[in-house]
Amino acid sequence: MADLYSEIRPYRDAEVSAVVDALLSDNEFIDTLMALRGNKVAQWLPGVARLFARRFLRKQLVGVDTVEAFQGLVKPRLDKVVASTSVFTSDGIEQLSAESSYLFISNHRDIVMDSAYANIVLVEQGHRTAQIAIGDNLLQKPWVSHLMRINKSFIVKRNLSGPKQQLAASKELASFMRSAIEENRGSLWIAHREGRAKDGNDRTEAAVLKMLTLSRDKPLESPDDVLGKLNIVPITISYELDPCDVRKAQELAVGDNYQKRQFEDLESIAAGITDEKGRVHLQFGTPLTQDTLSVAAAVEAIDKQMVENYRLFQTNIWAYEALGGDNMTQCPDVPTATISHAQFMARFDGLTPLERNLALSAYAKPVFNWLHHLAKS
Repeated sequence: MADLYSEIRPYRDAEVSAVVDALLSDNEFIDTLMALRGNKVAQWLPGVARLFARRFLRKQLVGVDTVEAFQGLVKPRLDKVVASTSVFTSDGIEQLSAESSYLFISNHRDIVMDSAYANIVLVEQGHRTAQIAIGDNLLQKPWVSHLMRINKSFIVKRNLSGPKQQLAASKELASFMRSAIEENRGSLWIAHREGRAKDGNDRTEAAVLKMLTLSRDKPLESPDDVLGKLNIVPITISYELDPCDVRKAQELAVGDNYQKRQFEDLESIAAGITDEKGRVHLQFGTPLTQDTLSVAAAVEAIDKQMVENYRLFQTNIWAYEALGGDNMTQCPDVPTATISHAQFMARFDGLTPLERNLALSAYAKPVFNWLHHLAKS
């Protein structure tokens, strides 16, 4: 049988051993792991450090020949990072069946951790880990692609030469995702927009939903029929502290002329994983169960749940007030902050006035959205 999605799908069990060997032989992969662990020996004796690191990793990976075994090896390490960098809570998973497959459509704040937190909850509640959408713009190195695909990521092609190629890639992606849901091969996680919401404004891009409708059988189905079959569940993740808040503000200040440095995304990935995040809350929303669902209706329903399910933190309130916001007399209960007001404001010392305003605005935007939603309801 033809492997229709070989270029974009996650790796399968039969491919794991070869991928593990490729990772172990890649010096840049080894060097990156040592850098994340703060290995000082690598600075002076890189060859020796690689030798011992490779031996250690090979020992750790003995017998890892399935995707589940690889994820089982990663999870305790991920749990340790989460425990040391955040106070994590979640809600809403109890309304979902562990036997079903869902299309989780999430707001997007961190390149890796948004979906990682979701998978932590899924595993702990007896669900299969979700397959994660990742843009090919992030796969700048072969080892990054290997590491993502062995960890159940599927690829969203973005670096294409023209509209025909983009349409073909979108149809391939839509068909892959639909078949995974309808054949119950496990849930999928995809962001509700291309790229992170650097300005803090969680708004669903209609283009994402339109892409999903490209899997339709034109003579027999309308686009509305497709969205109604995908078991869509909105997910909202909220961070008390964004490890990349300053980076995002500096990028926004430059605007469309901003040019990313080589491997800047990898630096953001590392910061998002290892830096302090304070309180983090993930809310599984209510499934969109309509038999037919238009793109416009889906966007409205997802955005409504994003606002209602966003967990406001004291940092959001502080930023709102710093920008001249009124006293929050109608504010919902917010958890006790993990840092002081002074510590929070000090994060933006050294920024230009524009950069500081943009950083604070990103924290404050969920408050403005919540107040707007409250006024409408």
